[in-house]
Amino acid sequence: MATTNHELLYYIPAGQYGKEGVLALLEQHPEIKFVSLVGIDLAGNDTDEKIPMSAFFDDYESFFEGRAVQTDGSSVVLTNIATLNNARVDMWGDPSVNWFVDYNYENIDPATGLPTGTLRIPAFLMHNYRYVDSRSILKRSCDYVKTELLNLIKEHGLPGMPHVKSDDVVDIIFTSATELEFWVKTPARTVTKKELSVSQKLQEQYWQRTHGTVRTALEQAVERLDKYGMVAEMGHKEVGGVKAKLDEFGHEAVVLEQLEIDWKFCNNPLQTADNELQARIIVREVFRENGLDVTFNAKPIIGVAGSGEHTHFGVMAKLKSGKLVNLFSPEDMRKEACSSLGIGAIMGLLKHYEAINPFISSTTDALNRLKPGFEAPVCIVTSFGTDPSEPNRNRTILCGLIRDIDNPMATRFELRSPNPYTNTYTALSLIFVSAFDGMKYAITCGKTQAQLLAEISKEVGESADYLDTNRAYRTEKDVFDDFTQEERNQMFGVAPSTVWENVQGYYNNPELVETLSQGDAFAKDLMESFIASILKRWELVLANRLIPNNLDAVRNMVAIHTDSRNSVDDKRFAEVNDLRFYLAKDSDDRKSLFTRLTEALNAGEYDLASKLQIEMNDKMEELEAKYANYAKNIF
Repeated sequence: MATTNHELLYYIPAGQYGKEGVLALLEQHPEIKFVSLVGIDLAGNDTDEKIPMSAFFDDYESFFEGRAVQTDGSSVVLTNIATLNNARVDMWGDPSVNWFVDYNYENIDPATGLPTGTLRIPAFLMHNYRYVDSRSILKRSCDYVKTELLNLIKEHGLPGMPHVKSDDVVDIIFTSATELEFWVKTPARTVTKKELSVSQKLQEQYWQRTHGTVRTALEQAVERLDKYGMVAEMGHKEVGGVKAKLDEFGHEAVVLEQLEIDWKFCNNPLQTADNELQARIIVREVFRENGLDVTFNAKPIIGVAGSGEHTHFGVMAKLKSGKLVNLFSPEDMRKEACSSLGIGAIMGLLKHYEAINPFISSTTDALNRLKPGFEAPVCIVTSFGTDPSEPNRNRTILCGLIRDIDNPMATRFELRSPNPYTNTYTALSLIFVSAFDGMKYAITCGKTQAQLLAEISKEVGESADYLDTNRAYRTEKDVFDDFTQEERNQMFGVAPSTVWENVQGYYNNPELVETLSQGDAFAKDLMESFIASILKRWELVLANRLIPNNLDAVRNMVAIHTDSRNSVDDKRFAEVNDLRFYLAKDSDDRKSLFTRLTEALNAGEYDLASKLQIEMNDKMEELEAKYANYAKNIF
């Protein structure tokens, strides 16, 4: 039944109430005054309306038949799909998932004395009689993979899984979960990058106790997630941050910390993505109630730890008896790390990842996180562990096997590249579709588990039936410490540095895109819409935020005039000034780097703009280092 706590209704579980039950429940909660249909556009943005609850009571069916709410395509990110001259988008409520109640604790209902609530019903977006939103893409993808995988199992059986009779398989269950990392801080207060960097290197924050308002907010967030049925597993400090600073009254004056909250797996990917969206809302609101700002940016501070959202996925089979079997687990957990289908799944993901990556890391902020030295992946490679009898975990790879010898149901893969602003709906869609392609190969190729393991463990230049000859796909080594950058590039491919470089993985691999669009689940025109939207965002953010921010930084790096200044100081500042002029000052015979980059963006010369962005990033890093070296010698 619905979960209530302190007279509040937090969510309505899927499938437990029909129309009359829902309306009766809402009659018992008059503090819930509004209803909202929550559609998710291709950028992962959620819609939010305030429709009086009376409209929901008057015409309940219309909310699930696309008649209650419409929006303009210009108001959501459906680039080149819903255009200005064809903008109508209808919203269809989804009864198959949990509905959440969003409370405004700053607007107390005078009649009940309780905060005003909005019932948020996840929805699909329809344009021209076709669903075009992120939720529908994920639903179609899972439906397609389920149907095709069941047919393959019936026809070919389950290779390498003699303990499971294919005729007993009646359903496919997709498991998934996300981990949410984020930074919290006191508003309008700053901590130097040096303080953060030193604290991170000394490992002063990870798994440490939380204190004061951060502790209170973290505990409240975990408790509130439970009220919403998410079954929070833990909240803890992450690697980033510094010890809170107190004022003269003993109050926390400066807080800057990185945290993580995890919650229970779901057997419905749509519910996983809906939960992740609601969790972000809860976390932001709870910390704001405690006077703290939250950012889910992937790399809010260059040079210190970024925030990821590791995404776990697995596939199970439901048998006639009702029993669930993990298709990624081998028959003997101590002799083999992974089943044939599990190996196939990771092969499928890695083979297609260059085309998938733009949908996972779609912003400059996301790519800034994926740098060596911060426990974030830079190479398309996996790890299974060195010994099946002793599970280990390689945190330097893109996607690794997670397993528990004593619990076959826990076997899954963890994709480490997503961040809190990754569109979880489209990410899971592409994960499961690409994994299915590899599973299809594992089922139909006739290879044993050992032969599939040998293929994914191949060396660069070694030919393979499914994977690329010129790539390696597995390592048990430390990707950062045991390989040079040149070796990494040769073995695993060159990691993109800009959004434009990243989308080349999509443009340059049409055969991979063809596979990812199979079944028309994530149709090509929707993929093209997604790509067009992230390129537009890249251009706008670069021109209107990153360049102006860098310009402000350059202007602030001025000479420090003191009586103790000497020739060393003058020489160091001269080097600083040369870089400042190169970056930001036009002259008669030379345009600045900022000007050239702006002109390239305006002209649509994205190859050039991408190269200049990389140069700008390198030069800004060099400038900051030179100015710090100059400033530290001034009394």
